[in-house]
Amino acid sequence: MAHEEPERRPWGTFVVLEDAEKHKVKRIVVLSGKRFSLQRHARRHEHWHVTSGAGLVTVGDRRFDVRDGDSVDIPAGTKHRMENTGGDDLVFIEIQRGSYFGEDDIERFEDDFGRA
Repeated sequence: MAHEEPERRPWGTFVVLEDAEKHKVKRIVVLSGKRFSLQRHARRHEHWHVTSGAGLVTVGDRRFDVRDGDSVDIPAGTKHRMENTGGDDLVFIEIQRGSYFGEDDIERFEDDFGRA
């Protein structure tokens, strides 16, 4: 089942919109000037679709700007990060596909909040 209340993180919040056997969907909000950890997942692929705001995405060795309407695919095992570079909240929908969607499938490499 989907969670009703946002889960808070030092960089913003997320809400699980759907949690099914083969996919999970989240609405993620990254606060202005914040970014989440440079991370990867062993057991899931992710697709991000930006619905508002502006950001800088890292996928593997590439870094590129995203804004409202842009989408990004992240293969399993690939380092990635989203950073809010705008003055407003950055909001995106994350669709996870794979065999496991637990938060313990996060391997952190860099983190602004001491979690790496």
